[in-house]
Amino acid sequence: MNIPDTGQPRVVVIGGGFGGMSITRKLLNKPVQLVLIDKKNYHTFQPLLYQVSTSGLEPDSIAFPLRKFLNESSNGYFRMAEVQSIDDREKQIQTNIGNLKYDYLVIATGSKTNFFGNENIENNAVWMKTIPQALNLRSLIFENLEQASITEDPDKRKSLLTFVIAGAGPTGVELSGAIAELRNHIIKKDYKDFDTKEIEIHLLEGADKVLPPMSEGSSNDAHKYLDKMGVNIHLNTMVKDYKDQVVTTQNGESFSTENFIWSAGVHGAPVEGLNAKSLMEKTNRYKVDKYNQVFGYNDIFAIGDIAQMSTEDWPKGHPMVAQPAIQQGKHLAKNILRRIKGENMQPFEYFDKGSMATIGRNKAVVDIGKFQLGGFIAWYIWMFVHLWFLIGIKNRLVTFLNWVYNYINYDKSERLIIRPFKSNRAKLEDIE
Repeated sequence: MNIPDTGQPRVVVIGGGFGGMSITRKLLNKPVQLVLIDKKNYHTFQPLLYQVSTSGLEPDSIAFPLRKFLNESSNGYFRMAEVQSIDDREKQIQTNIGNLKYDYLVIATGSKTNFFGNENIENNAVWMKTIPQALNLRSLIFENLEQASITEDPDKRKSLLTFVIAGAGPTGVELSGAIAELRNHIIKKDYKDFDTKEIEIHLLEGADKVLPPMSEGSSNDAHKYLDKMGVNIHLNTMVKDYKDQVVTTQNGESFSTENFIWSAGVHGAPVEGLNAKSLMEKTNRYKVDKYNQVFGYNDIFAIGDIAQMSTEDWPKGHPMVAQPAIQQGKHLAKNILRRIKGENMQPFEYFDKGSMATIGRNKAVVDIGKFQLGGFIAWYIWMFVHLWFLIGIKNRLVTFLNWVYNYINYDKSERLIIRPFKSNRAKLEDIE
């Protein structure tokens, strides 16, 4: 890997997501050698991926170069590599570009889409955990609209104009709202040769409400907003299969669609090599103690989505969202520096700053402690928070200007088919 031996304790961080970036920021120019490894050379602001997929934002506005993040540090190195396994006996990681020894290892590999063992859904649905996948979904949407405008087969046309989203968590709700806005404000102008009433949007959720993790008030508000925007909501509806462009559910419903989007769950993205007992069977997350140490290891840590820290307040671990990863990254950086100095580490305590979701123009829901907000004020808070946590002044400015333009003109300017849609039946690596 061509990493020099400086004599300083080497901290290797796997993953440039929210957790990886958080700990990296706090260890810059500290008395350690810091090595950040990711298979991409950029950080992705995942909460806004749905806006890339629905032509609201350009992909560059939610990405930030990892090398730029490190270029003013005296102790930071970046390598674009895929970590294949961890050799805890030799204290080294094995990657596709070589091996690297560590003194302290931080696993911040995040999560990946969970299909619950259904191969048909994995092979035939679309999802978005990365920018290429979001662009792939954008291509699918607009390719199918183009095809619908020329087909003479009414059944084919209906299938091309039907959107089915599985999972009514924040991603599913935000995506459903964005597609509804695309239909209500953009498609009716761009595609004058068919009636936008033909476009159906179905949101399927296995629980008895949308946004299950949020408060009853926020769930009710979100349901009301989506219903008013023309989204068909199906509660207590579990997807059974997706085959031959037909979604079937466990309660007997079926939907013919060529736009099936899976947002029904995620699980951890572990690395090969560690003791299997350190991994939670159902969630694929590493069991960590109150210091984020992986169970059974003294010098290996995990943070963010990949870490499951069970506490009295969070018996099933912290939610798999950005804030736990950011807070754990900051805290772990301090603990590693304490360890190096021979001091005792301090336990991590999560401060829940609330949760939020946007449904569309002037429509959002926010839970902060016992308080619940909806409508324009919640939408304004949602925009402010997301702009604040975007990395890079340029990204914040470009995103803000895009939002202002979209708001004033009821327009989404990035409705481009840059490359043909790639089915998951092709090589999955091509869209990861």
